[in-house]
Amino acid sequence: MTDSLSARSDFVTCILNGAAGSNGVAKASERLAALFAQHGGQARILLARDGDEITALARRAVEDRCTPVIAGGGDGTVNGVAAALIDTEMALGVLPLGTLNHFAKDMNIPLELEAAVANIFTGRVARVDVGEVNGQPFLNNSSLGLYPTMVRQREEQQSKGHRKWVAFAEAALFAFWRYSPLHVSLHLKNHHEIVDETPFVFVGNNQYKASGLHIGERARLDAGRLWVYRAPRATRIALFGLALQALAGQEDSSDLEIFNAEEFWVGAKNKRLSVATDGEVMVLDTPLRYRIRPRALSVIVPTEDGPHSSA
Repeated sequence: MTDSLSARSDFVTCILNGAAGSNGVAKASERLAALFAQHGGQARILLARDGDEITALARRAVEDRCTPVIAGGGDGTVNGVAAALIDTEMALGVLPLGTLNHFAKDMNIPLELEAAVANIFTGRVARVDVGEVNGQPFLNNSSLGLYPTMVRQREEQQSKGHRKWVAFAEAALFAFWRYSPLHVSLHLKNHHEIVDETPFVFVGNNQYKASGLHIGERARLDAGRLWVYRAPRATRIALFGLALQALAGQEDSSDLEIFNAEEFWVGAKNKRLSVATDGEVMVLDTPLRYRIRPRALSVIVPTEDGPHSSA
């Protein structure tokens, strides 16, 4: 695998989510040029106004052969930059400036800004899988049902000036209160079909831990499989109990249907469904086609050997 330094251009492009000022991105942009200079690098720092501009700026960096291309922000920003780098030899650098930073954590990328910048210069390049739904890529996960409702409600509450975690709690209560089951059919390549009502379908890019203290974490991102978690139809109280059971590490395989596949389809009564991908919500035509794109993305990760990826 090519070393991240030997393939470096004269300068790198660093794309920041300019709309995420509450996460410290505006302040971080003032420090980045000096931090890159400390490592002998030159950075072209660009602030994007929205998700479409994030991907557009990344595509321009690809055309200019400016590698690596660095995403500064949360998981949505990382996804937007990565979308332009899939199936290229251009490496993705990550500065985790968001609230949750799931992708950075699973890749063992440092969360502190100075250490994350240093990783761009000292790290190695690893190839990781990318999930896809109807042509839309995701690095972490995609979901149907409860979660897209929560995301939209959280954004609405934040637009009213509520803090992110307060908005999230309000959105979760709203989603549970307005909960109605989603009628879907899941079709696998081997013609196995699942037809049922469910509160949610969760699709992970590689396997997620479904219970215990490490719930929501992944051990690797290059196994070449999508992992699908479907909850049975349940009352609000039963759903709440299922969540508490998982957090307590008391996962019961009879409660969650879990399977993995390289590709599958989701049918629904509705011609269009709200779909969440890496924390962003879009409306897509059904049936939804999910597939894995094995090792389609190059990412700069720490040089220490770990379980999360392989070169």
